[in-house]
Amino acid sequence: MSYTTRTTRTVRTFYSDGRGPPKVETKTYTYGDDSGGSSVNGGFNIGGGGRRFQIRVGGGGQDGSDQPNYSAPAFSQRPQVIGRASRKEKKDPFSGVINQSYDEIKRRCQEEGCLFEDPEFEAEDSSIFFSRAPPRPFEWKRPHEICDNPVFIADGASRFDVQQGELGDCWLLAAIASLTVNQRLFAKVVPPDQSFEDGYCGLFRFHFWRQGEWVEVVVDDRLPTYYGQLTFMHSVDKNEFWSALLEKAYAKLEGSYESLKGGSTCEAMVDFTGGVSEFFDLRKAPPNLFSIMLKASQRGSLMGCSIDADPNQLEARLSNGLVMGHAYSITSVLLMDIETPSMSGKIPMVRVRNPWGNEAEWKGRWSDQSREWSLIPDSQKESMGLTFDDDGEFWMSFDDFSKNFEKLEICNLGPDSLEEDELDGKKRWEGHTENGEWIPRVNAGGCRNYLDTFWTNPQYRVTLTDPDDDDDDDLCTMLVGVLQKDRRKKRKEGLDMLTIGYVIYKIPDDTKEGPLPLNFFKYNASCAKSNSFINMREVCTRHKLPPGQYCIIPSTFEPHQEGNFLLRLYTEQCAHSHELDEETGIIEEQETKPRVNGQKKPGKFTQTSQAQITNRPEALAFLTKALKEIPPPTDEEQEQEQALKASFRRVAGDDMEIDAYELRDILNAVFTKEFVFDGFSLDTTRSMVAMHDGDLSGKLGFDEFKVLWADLRRWKGVFKEYDRDRSGNLSSYELRSALHASGFRLSNRTFSALVMRYSSKNGNIEFGDFILCAIRMKTMLASFRNIDVDNSGHAAFDVDTFIQTVMYS
Repeated sequence: MSYTTRTTRTVRTFYSDGRGPPKVETKTYTYGDDSGGSSVNGGFNIGGGGRRFQIRVGGGGQDGSDQPNYSAPAFSQRPQVIGRASRKEKKDPFSGVINQSYDEIKRRCQEEGCLFEDPEFEAEDSSIFFSRAPPRPFEWKRPHEICDNPVFIADGASRFDVQQGELGDCWLLAAIASLTVNQRLFAKVVPPDQSFEDGYCGLFRFHFWRQGEWVEVVVDDRLPTYYGQLTFMHSVDKNEFWSALLEKAYAKLEGSYESLKGGSTCEAMVDFTGGVSEFFDLRKAPPNLFSIMLKASQRGSLMGCSIDADPNQLEARLSNGLVMGHAYSITSVLLMDIETPSMSGKIPMVRVRNPWGNEAEWKGRWSDQSREWSLIPDSQKESMGLTFDDDGEFWMSFDDFSKNFEKLEICNLGPDSLEEDELDGKKRWEGHTENGEWIPRVNAGGCRNYLDTFWTNPQYRVTLTDPDDDDDDDLCTMLVGVLQKDRRKKRKEGLDMLTIGYVIYKIPDDTKEGPLPLNFFKYNASCAKSNSFINMREVCTRHKLPPGQYCIIPSTFEPHQEGNFLLRLYTEQCAHSHELDEETGIIEEQETKPRVNGQKKPGKFTQTSQAQITNRPEALAFLTKALKEIPPPTDEEQEQEQALKASFRRVAGDDMEIDAYELRDILNAVFTKEFVFDGFSLDTTRSMVAMHDGDLSGKLGFDEFKVLWADLRRWKGVFKEYDRDRSGNLSSYELRSALHASGFRLSNRTFSALVMRYSSKNGNIEFGDFILCAIRMKTMLASFRNIDVDNSGHAAFDVDTFIQTVMYS
């Protein structure tokens, strides 16, 4: 929309918050400039904050008529949460981003005749910087306010379109340059069916792989400028805007432009492809590195490289033309044929690009205009796409490449990255994904240096079935990647990358299902591990292992650190993986199992024989002793029992029954002498009564009391056994073994809930809370078992039964 003369128009703006009559605001808009050939300036103004999307249309159509303005709810409404909304759901920094609908926004903008302004990424300083004020006044402008005839992609996207601006995100530019080499992947990230012409409403969309799934990110086309020029990433062609808008969408996904400062090329490569990244130190490169790079290139993998930075100088230029601390992209790897009168053969070659796209290029052998190119026929140069422009791209021999660069990153494409028609003899990776989290006091055990807690980390079993087709040693290739989630987005909250890694153990063939216990790690060495524990978003290492079963344990370096992660496994042959977990239930002797219609019924959900529990030998031994070999009471316990019996008869009266109040007084008279705690609360003794109160009378008879006393005696012994330091408390890491020794099997999710419910602020569980936890576990499992008469693992509760079970326990 152009104007040949400078025009000023006064416009009345109507807007409403839906709670009263529309309000009127008068503003003056100017179109064109003194030269007479400019685009609209200030023609549209979409404002409003919070959770509303206020559309304010200024200017008018080509007929000069003013248009009314509208106010509508934000297009990024959060979905209604049924049941309990978790804090994680409420604070999810991505919820507003991923819930925006491109089609809905476009439809409404076209209906209203307005340009989109994104309420989730406002055109304001906070979208650029989160840690400081802007160094200069930025002005947000749309492409038609920056130049005449803007286009989304001009004459196809290429690696030469990407130019770095003032932001220190060369790592992102290097990844984008690599992405343009694979046009199908590029089209997936940057949908090409977008323009500033047909259907234009100031709205553009991009697709990124985010932590396990592809998400669509929409942005408006307001871009930060200074003196009318784009401040950050831009294309060489001044009227091409796909790269600037792609950078804005990525900045929105990560929270701000500043969040993109500093990073690994592979981080962005992963987000553009969903692949798994590898990192190589070229000073310690494997002997088959060129073969790895060549296969990666043939599989369409994205690659980047760099030289370590000079701590005393930012992006220092070396005499050979390379720049330290700068991210380069690798755009081709091949074996180049050389045929001369004196020599013939193949030379391993690597093509590298500097994201600056200027004369800062390699000056050694095979550089632009070097004499080595005279050995190559012109036809071959043409097939290689060889040019000698100052475009930032250059060739190097692999030998020079490995001697002058220090870091190499490879992003291996996932199973869904190659279509059938693109395979052409290539093989896809087999992929497996597991989501997990480290929860302080529950399963954030730290690395192997912290043995007492290391075993509590999440554990994953992977089964490698067949060796690689071309492996003479009958070994299996496995890429293991551990990606920590959301850390870059949360920089504004003061969170940075955790130091993460993983360890792999061979699982003996006769090992039962369930997490491996502490003793396993005491007496078994790992068979593989990540190259290092490092504070990067993702750590990944390539392993060659014989077929078999393995346990992979991702962890932070230090214990008690909180974070979410994604574990990804890529193998050449089919493999299987799952989290090592237990089925929640209770362990009892076969003789105590319930009878259904007079017959013993094996307990699928709530019961397991002792023979099945072999991965906690210490807990099993204690449980066996407690269930089968209960020693005669000690003199102290005999005195306690006599005192309890006397107290019971005295308190119970003629009906020989006691309620929760009376039970509290009886038990506290005994246990407060043996343990330093405040005594059992009324809530705890109510749960004790509920455990044996089948008729909801609220009282216990003496026979029921004796059964309760046997449980308390056993749980008391467990508590003392696992209170290693005699502190009178169990740590949350000791709790699982203590509950195992008490006869309970716990899934990871159930155990996490118990720790959060019964531990103190510092993660300790005192005696009274341990007893309450054990009582409620036993009561709930017994109630479930009574409903699940078929032992299917599922039970149908009507609402009254469910409430009685939950509330009276």
